[in-house]
Amino acid sequence: MAPEGTPPNYYAILEIPDTATTQQVREAYKKAALKTHPDRVGADSPERAERTRKFQLVNDAYYTLSDPTRRRDYDAQRRLFTKNTTPSDPFEDADEEVPPQGAGAQNAYSWAWNFFTKQAGGQAPEDREQTEEAQFEDVFEEMMRDEGMAEDGSNRPTGKFWSLMGGASGGALGFIVANVPGLVAGAVAGNRLGAVRDAKGKSVYSVFLDLPQGDRARLLTQLAARVFSHTVGV
Repeated sequence: MAPEGTPPNYYAILEIPDTATTQQVREAYKKAALKTHPDRVGADSPERAERTRKFQLVNDAYYTLSDPTRRRDYDAQRRLFTKNTTPSDPFEDADEEVPPQGAGAQNAYSWAWNFFTKQAGGQAPEDREQTEEAQFEDVFEEMMRDEGMAEDGSNRPTGKFWSLMGGASGGALGFIVANVPGLVAGAVAGNRLGAVRDAKGKSVYSVFLDLPQGDRARLLTQLAARVFSHTVGV
């Protein structure tokens, strides 16, 4: 455990050098968020609490390093502290715990949130949980667009795009988006999802959140496999 007040090593958490570009920070966040997302395991899994802690740290790292001003202040704060050893696991070195339940409790153990909230005069610009959700939603939509990019380079969803979503969910997704019982194959479910999304103006991420936990886990696992297979490490 790091000494009190020592910032977590957000660069190590995202597995990037401290010279990484903003784009490298973003790409690293995609990989780390998919790797640690708590929905990759069941709601009653003994791994979920630890995954939640790591996912929060990953989000804190991205929140800090993706913004030039916050990154500058963080780097300056890190220089105030020195360590005799280099930790083998940056997650274990971080002063982050799974926060207790209750209104406002999710901010209690976040070094980044507490530090930047104090800088803002004690007024948090956004709730931490909402910020985490927005950050992951943003990159989730981007990753899904990358998987389904039209051949002309536009962001129009393609059959591949919807098949990725539908194929991960199968009959359950067919039930949700078509509102009818029965089995719907992955590709068909994907097409139905596209129609519902276009008709109701729902984002892909909103539909993802409506899926049963097991289907969310399968989709995240499938998306992670694709991202890891074609993303060059930084």
